[in-house]
Amino acid sequence: DRVRRALNPRLTLEGIVLTMVDRRNNLSELVASDVRGFFKDKVYETVIPRNVRVSEAPSHGLPVLLYDFRSPGAQAHLKLAAEFLKRERARTRAS
Repeated sequence: DRVRRALNPRLTLEGIVLTMVDRRNNLSELVASDVRGFFKDKVYETVIPRNVRVSEAPSHGLPVLLYDFRSPGAQAHLKLAAEFLKRERARTRAS
């Protein structure tokens, strides 16, 4: 709300992406649960996991999809893109 009031009254929150998620870590699960509880359907189902290949890609000057297409991080980005497009299509049909 502060950003909207100060910079752009028409600004809306399209969605929230959980990133750097480590399912082995209780704190990651707790944070994800809290965010989903507060923001409800604004949070994408797809999460971007903490992944070495995602971290390495920028140092090689590449997006993770080109650096290691098969890595869990790259696959999560593809899944997120598909989820985003699905939401966007539904939103544009509804308006």
